[in-house]
Amino acid sequence: MHEIEPYYRWRDDYIAAEDEYSPFYATEYSEFEFDKQVYNYLLHPQWDSFGSNTLYLKVLFADYEKGYTIIELIGEWNDAINNDIMLLKREILELMIDNGINHFILIGENVLNFHSSDDCYYEEWFQDVEDGWIAGINFRDHVIDEFKSNNIDYYINFGGVLDNLGWRSLKPIQVFKLVEEQLVKRLS
Repeated sequence: MHEIEPYYRWRDDYIAAEDEYSPFYATEYSEFEFDKQVYNYLLHPQWDSFGSNTLYLKVLFADYEKGYTIIELIGEWNDAINNDIMLLKREILELMIDNGINHFILIGENVLNFHSSDDCYYEEWFQDVEDGWIAGINFRDHVIDEFKSNNIDYYINFGGVLDNLGWRSLKPIQVFKLVEEQLVKRLS
């Protein structure tokens, strides 16, 4: 896992550590010191911690005028033991919502497992975005099944094109428009 870096090709467009509205503003990273891990597996030092010891993230892009962010995740999403959604909501999402973000794209191809607790924080997040939405792209099938079996898919959109989106060849605005288009089709 230590070789899996957060996606870096959008760094010419956005760097969370240089964004004064970002929860990771002024964060300094080491290229050599592995200070994060999921269980016994070290993670690349470019991943960001938000308080969970099994789930890490990287804010790949945020556009406060258009109100969207793209966040890549890695590790095990564990609400049952670590209450990861509470930590994520309180430490990251609320700050972004306060700065105008109401469209969240979560990239989950490196989320290995999901362990549910209750859906209170998902419901709260869903209500906080009002006219926005939350979409999960490229999550593994068994992880999506866990979200669905716990009714979290009521709050986070999965399925169809979102489950196999070739996002790496696109610019952030193209990813946003593509996800938005899919979600508008569902509502029509």
